[in-house]
Amino acid sequence: MRARVFAGTITLKKNTICVFADKMKYDIAAYYWPAYHDEPRWRRFMPEGHGEWETIRKAKPKFPGHEQPRIPAWGYEDESDPHAMERKIAAATANGVNTFIFDWYWYEDEPFLEDALVKGFLNAQNRDDMRFCLMWANHDATTGWDLKHADEYRLVWQGAVERPVFDKVAGRLIERFFCQPNYYRIEGRPVFSIYDLGNLVKGLGGIAATREALDDFRAKAMAAGFPGLHIQAILWGCIPATLSMVPGDRSETQANTVEALGLDSLTNYQWCHYVRPAGDYIPWAEKAISAWDKWTSEFSVPFFPHVSVGWDTNPRFEKLCDLITGSSPERFGRALRKAMDFIDAHGIEPRLITVNAWNEWSESSYLEPDTAHGMGYLEEIKKAQNEIR
Repeated sequence: MRARVFAGTITLKKNTICVFADKMKYDIAAYYWPAYHDEPRWRRFMPEGHGEWETIRKAKPKFPGHEQPRIPAWGYEDESDPHAMERKIAAATANGVNTFIFDWYWYEDEPFLEDALVKGFLNAQNRDDMRFCLMWANHDATTGWDLKHADEYRLVWQGAVERPVFDKVAGRLIERFFCQPNYYRIEGRPVFSIYDLGNLVKGLGGIAATREALDDFRAKAMAAGFPGLHIQAILWGCIPATLSMVPGDRSETQANTVEALGLDSLTNYQWCHYVRPAGDYIPWAEKAISAWDKWTSEFSVPFFPHVSVGWDTNPRFEKLCDLITGSSPERFGRALRKAMDFIDAHGIEPRLITVNAWNEWSESSYLEPDTAHGMGYLEEIKKAQNEIR
């Protein structure tokens, strides 16, 4: 059968499964920041027409030894080109990454930065080697993406949506993405992650109204032939972590919100969301990892551990920002193995680990090869996947 999407036709193989991905012991799911292609609204921030490669190219060191600019080993390629995406998929799956979690945006009643997924990934010849799912990056869009006005953080587009828009989004997700044969599922249910739960609750008008909207989303998924929907929320804030400041929940970890909304699981997007990114990678990682046991015991749903590559957003700003130093493939590999041990010790199924990120170049947190480390980060994942545990 065939499904038509925005620009191009995608061939869907009936009953296709990702046999290659299924052979991996752990589901390593790397967040994918779809910023490296051109689209009309992106030119508001990236006027040269190359997406955020514009920011990466212009990055400069701000102190002696500052590891900037970061230079991609594959060059500044257009991710909406299926051939470019085929190389990414091949490198990921050959080295133990079997899932991309695409950051997915919706502003001004239409999708934003969707072409990396729609034109690139879903039209790649080897797309069936790899799974994908979506994380709704429903935060407000600000001038933080604008090199000239990044420090001002002025609002550009609101991320919160009201119920009619939410219903439109839900229908689009089910029709265009959840139906894809290589969409990542848990117990047959499409996994859909929400970045800013507080913004979702704000737009929909409170906890009760949000639960009603999510239940309707689940019902629509079931009507489309799925056994339900697996809704995952992102933990962030200070330790103890919060669900992005959900209003009305005063419990320490906001476990009440998890139960009230019927959420299915939790994970992180970046360690910097709950541990200040200042200093060396090792203590940063140790503090981040120390929270995993707490969350596993205090929340009523599974927590899937997360590992970050690093953090340095200085390419986006004129002033010096907090950053992590000492990131390396070996140190990342040790943190990843701790996530694997955590999953094994707690019997967590599926054995899912989220990673920031496949390509957060402007935040200096990426698995893609660069001119400094080559394929080092990916090779660490491959080694960890192949170890006897």
